Amino acid sequence: MTKHQYKEPQRASSEVLFKDKGSKFYGYVYPIYSEEDILDALKELKIVHSKARHFCYAWQLGANSERHRVNDDGEPSNSAGMPIFGQIQSYELTNCLIVVVRYFGGTKLGVGGLISAYKTTAKLAIDQTEILTKEITKTIEISCDYALMNDVMRVVKELQLHILEQNHGLQCNFIIQIPLMHFDKTKERFENIYGLNLKS
Repeated sequence: MTKHQYKEPQRASSEVLFKDKGSKFYGYVYPIYSEEDILDALKELKIVHSKARHFCYAWQLGANSERHRVNDDGEPSNSAGMPIFGQIQSYELTNCLIVVVRYFGGTKLGVGGLISAYKTTAKLAIDQTEILTKEITKTIEISCDYALMNDVMRVVKELQLHILEQNHGLQCNFIIQIPLMHFDKTKERFENIYGLNLKS
C-alpha cells in the first residue's frame, strides 16, 4: 500500500465471540469519522451488553491516521486498549473503532492472558470485516471565463476527475477532487490553460 492510499472498514461488523477460561470477549468493528461516532457506538453497546464489566477499545481517525486513542476501561494498564490498537496498526486501518466487551468468567487470566484475548478478539472482528482501500485526495479551486470552460471539462473528462462543486455566475467556478498521487501533474495540466485562476 502506498502513502497515497488508506484503508477503512466498509460498514460495522457483525459480532464475534472469543472465550477463555469462562470469560467472554465480544468484538466489534465500526467505521468512524468523528468522536461523536465513537460515543454513539459505545452508547449502543452499553445498552446491548448492560451487564458487562469492561468496554475496552481503540480507534484511529484521518486519512493519514492523525488521531488515535486507546482505553483499557478498568483492565490492567496496556492489557486491552493497546493490543486492540496493535491490530488496527497491523491491518493499516484508519477511520476505525474496535470495541471488545468482556464478561468476567470468574478465573483471572493475568496480564499476558488478557493481552492475548483482546488481541485475538480484535483480529477475529477485523477478519470478518470488509475493508476498503481509498485514495487520499486533494482539492483544487478553479475560476475562469466561460470561454475556457470546455478546456477545463476536457481535462476533467480525460483524467476522470471528480467535480465536488461547480457554479456559473459571472465566471465559472469549480472545486475538483484529485488523487494525491496525480496532483502535481494534474495541476500542471490546468496551469497550461492560459487564463485560469487556480487555488490549491
